[in-house]
Amino acid sequence: MGFDQYHEPAAELSQETRTRARLLASLTEEAEAIGWYEQRLSLEKDAEARAIMQNAQHEEFKHFGMDLEFLLRRMPVWRETMERILFQPGDIVKHGEAAEVAND
Repeated sequence: MGFDQYHEPAAELSQETRTRARLLASLTEEAEAIGWYEQRLSLEKDAEARAIMQNAQHEEFKHFGMDLEFLLRRMPVWRETMERILFQPGDIVKHGEAAEVAND
């Protein structure tokens, strides 16, 4: 990926925006790593190798969670939206639609 993560001139972006962009990139990378481990685990037959990969995947869960929490603390509208969707019982799509309406 390199440093081409910006869609606007980096020099014109605030430090806060650049930091969030880095954490958003990290969040994406952690999600990708979780998915890669999920694929590997679905095929791996060796119990010891599986245990190592599961341990590594759990580290990626932790990193993803930390990245997400950092971003949610600094992006209040995003946090408000997520609070209407995450950890709620019931229909996920309905919660998403309700969160969208609430932000309008």
